[in-house]
Amino acid sequence: MPRPANSTKVSPSRWNQRLSPWRLTLALTLTLALLFFISLSSGYLPFTVPEVWQITKAKLFGLTTELDESRVLILWDLRLPRLFTALLTGAALSLSGAIFQGLLLNPLADPYTLGVSSGAALGASLIIVAGLIFPDQPLLFEPWALTTGAFLTAALTLVAVMTLANDKRNNLSPTNLILAGVILSAILSAAISFIKYLAGEQVTSIIFWLLGSFQARVWADAGLVLIFFIPALTMSLWSAVDLNIMTLGAASAETLGVNTRRVRLNLLAAATLAASAAVSVAGIIGFVGLIVPHLIRLLIGPDHRALLPLSALGGGALLLAADTMVRAVLPGEIPVGILTALLAGPAFLIIFRRRLG
Repeated sequence: MPRPANSTKVSPSRWNQRLSPWRLTLALTLTLALLFFISLSSGYLPFTVPEVWQITKAKLFGLTTELDESRVLILWDLRLPRLFTALLTGAALSLSGAIFQGLLLNPLADPYTLGVSSGAALGASLIIVAGLIFPDQPLLFEPWALTTGAFLTAALTLVAVMTLANDKRNNLSPTNLILAGVILSAILSAAISFIKYLAGEQVTSIIFWLLGSFQARVWADAGLVLIFFIPALTMSLWSAVDLNIMTLGAASAETLGVNTRRVRLNLLAAATLAASAAVSVAGIIGFVGLIVPHLIRLLIGPDHRALLPLSALGGGALLLAADTMVRAVLPGEIPVGILTALLAGPAFLIIFRRRLG
């Protein structure tokens, strides 16, 4: 039956409309830049944009500056490394979460689903306890010791998860990966509790690290996350089209010529690189890799070519804002992992209830 001439087509709900990825990229970039300068100018000792430019130029090109040396030290050696570490950590966690959600076909997945975060936490806890037991071993107190221990145990955890998840046909199904990750996470959590028991009165240092914080972060910390984040982002973007096809199902993807096993291995490696580097530097910071990719997906859709980089951009902005709040807004600096759990926890419950219908 023909439509009447004066009839109008009913437009979809505004909540179902998708934003342009380019517009969202511009909005997130401007938001991130604004947050960065707000964070620089907030706190016990604020800095202006001209001061930041003058100090940065002096440090990069070996020039002299008329500013007080203490201000130069605070900005260049304390605040800027902390801000960049928070930004890169948020980007790494969100990228990892977006990859896991796409691979497991589950918007509730995040870097902790496969036990990667628990594995990194176990390695760091072992290094901390070893330093308490053997205080005369200088290697245990090197800046890279904690990171190395966390990264190695995270990688071993992923290998164990993949080994357990392999079925008789040598396939890695999303369901098996989730179940293996949950089982190993429970075992690793018990191991961490036992380590805290062994630490005795020094358990505070382990607990504080597990809560997640960016205090006393240096340029080496930011550089470490960046070194692992760049190849992880490159690997994930290289496989973004294949990941889009894999969301149709393994059988359909293989019919279309996608080597699902190879793509899954590459993406798992990329997600582990990003998440373990972030956890080894900042400790346990939950919900960033869960909430940000889910919200970006609601805004622009499931195309991973845009979803992956925008999730990283949004995660960096979120964690930078959270760190600014705990450092400059809240009375007394609390670990940033507590703030993200308090703010993002209710959002997680809402998403969970929506999935239940």
